[in-house]
Amino acid sequence: MIDPTESKRMGDDGDDDAAAGAGDGAFDGAGSSAGAASGPARRPDEADAPTVQRIRDFLVERDIESTLADGNTFVVQLPGEKRLKTACHLTVNRESVRVEAFVCRRPDEDFEKVYKYLLRRNRRMYQVAYTLDNNGDIYLVGRMPLVAVTEEELDRVLGQVLEAADHDFNIIIETGFHTAIRREWEWRVSRGESLRNLEAFRHLTEDLPQPE
Repeated sequence: MIDPTESKRMGDDGDDDAAAGAGDGAFDGAGSSAGAASGPARRPDEADAPTVQRIRDFLVERDIESTLADGNTFVVQLPGEKRLKTACHLTVNRESVRVEAFVCRRPDEDFEKVYKYLLRRNRRMYQVAYTLDNNGDIYLVGRMPLVAVTEEELDRVLGQVLEAADHDFNIIIETGFHTAIRREWEWRVSRGESLRNLEAFRHLTEDLPQPE
């Protein structure tokens, strides 16, 4: 079964202005993290060095798990609850910092409901907004001018990314993958497999066989 947390790099079909992550485990937030950004490497001297150092100090001081790719892209792992990890990329350029986090691959069904929900969420978001890549995969993106990259602003923006990805994850999965959830439930019950990471969607399976 295809994993809704699995994605290619954003823009593989044309938009090369971003990078995002991949994950493992169907309907499980565990492993929903990303590796280093892919694509053509940007030379570190094209980034604003003081901003790179400022972000590095912020992450180290708060003991936030992260790696630095190509000298200018921080891949920050944000731990959540519904989605156990969200990988947020902070890419430092000469004039701004691009913020990007992969949330979910293209929904299997009820696209209009999913996208309507995300557009309404955008009205209440701070500095980031939901968008789609050319494959229809769902991301959070934003941009911070260099003068705005302070400890307080980094804390607020990363907090918003985590709150959105963690809060909305199950809603997106339930709406856009409910048929796949039901198939997975039936398969696991028939084999006596664990349903632990499907418990949040039990209400979608009330008419299906239940574990004894």
